[in-house]
Amino acid sequence: MRDLFKDLAANEKNPKWNNIIKREKELYARNNEIRDEFQRDYTRIIHSRGYRRLKHKTQVFFSPENDHICTRIEHVTHVESISYTIAKYFGLNTELTRAIATAHDIGHSPFGHTGEKILSEISMKDIGESFWHEKNGLDYVDKIELLEDNLKNNQNLNLTYAVRDGIISHCGEIDQNMIKPRDEFINLAEYDRPNKYMPYTWEGCVVKIADKISYLGRDIEDAITVGILDEKLENLYKLLEYTKGEVINNTIIINNLIFDLCNNSSIEKGLTFSDKMFNIANKIKEFNYKNIYLSDRIKPSNRYFKLVINEIYNTLKNTYDGENTTKKIEYFKKYYPDLLNSFEEWLLNYWNLKRPDEAKNEVIFNIKNEKDYYKAIIYYISGMTDNFAIDMYNKIIGF
Repeated sequence: MRDLFKDLAANEKNPKWNNIIKREKELYARNNEIRDEFQRDYTRIIHSRGYRRLKHKTQVFFSPENDHICTRIEHVTHVESISYTIAKYFGLNTELTRAIATAHDIGHSPFGHTGEKILSEISMKDIGESFWHEKNGLDYVDKIELLEDNLKNNQNLNLTYAVRDGIISHCGEIDQNMIKPRDEFINLAEYDRPNKYMPYTWEGCVVKIADKISYLGRDIEDAITVGILDEKLENLYKLLEYTKGEVINNTIIINNLIFDLCNNSSIEKGLTFSDKMFNIANKIKEFNYKNIYLSDRIKPSNRYFKLVINEIYNTLKNTYDGENTTKKIEYFKKYYPDLLNSFEEWLLNYWNLKRPDEAKNEVIFNIKNEKDYYKAIIYYISGMTDNFAIDMYNKIIGF
């Protein structure tokens, strides 16, 4: 039903409002500001470097020469579009869904979920904690991403609680139906695994389900484009209960999922598909895993990505020497100047040694703590584009 959730939207009438717009510290104001809180969040996100780099990060298929294969930034745009459609229909705050959707994958590593898995293996081995892009996304907007403020100082993004919560709560790898927001206003540091809590707002729930809707159809379309589903299309037609000759594409899959969701959701049940559509969505996901994500055609690139990320990580890891690390970095620059200069310039903004005068963001790494250094390397690699990581790898192995 249109405007069904209007009374639960994120606005000043919502009893959660003060928590929803809460920032970790006050954001500077201008006399001529015309944007609301979520519009400010949105523009802070799209001006960040992490957002810009999404255009050169793999979604599923590593295909830097093909302009028509989905990249991470295109996926983000799809999620924003889908969440807008759903939120608009239900009477929710579309400015909030836009900000969450635009930022939701800012913590993704190069090389898609394969890169995420590789970094998690490294993190578990050397730090004792897993790496997952939802948590990394929150860390990036809270601690890593820097914007110049009105006094020319570099500060973190300092987003509202609702957007930060939407980032860490967005996990699209969900198999449960009937998504409803939680009531508890929690410290987001309590998250220690993906999907531990539901989002705090209905808008966050919309983005969470839009994420799944987005990738189900588009990954199939890309797989058809690159030719790895040629022999599987008949099985896909049966799964979707289509007759041979019917059109099957991303547009139709997305439209059917959105239409079904909008006609079956309610305040009592939450955002929900019909049993039939939920079953179809899960079958599509199962089909995608079997025939796309785990296909033999993908495996060679995955092995290559593991080489690239581990070589960069180990090269930087070898520069750690406690309080003598800066000297060791300087020594290794003669072998790997591009990588070490880039890493040092990045690291100077975050550790407890001499920092640029304009760096007013929080210090998050202690040079005396070895695990801090390893975590810094993981953050740094996670922000790389595919092409930059490959370029650094080639310079490490070349002479």
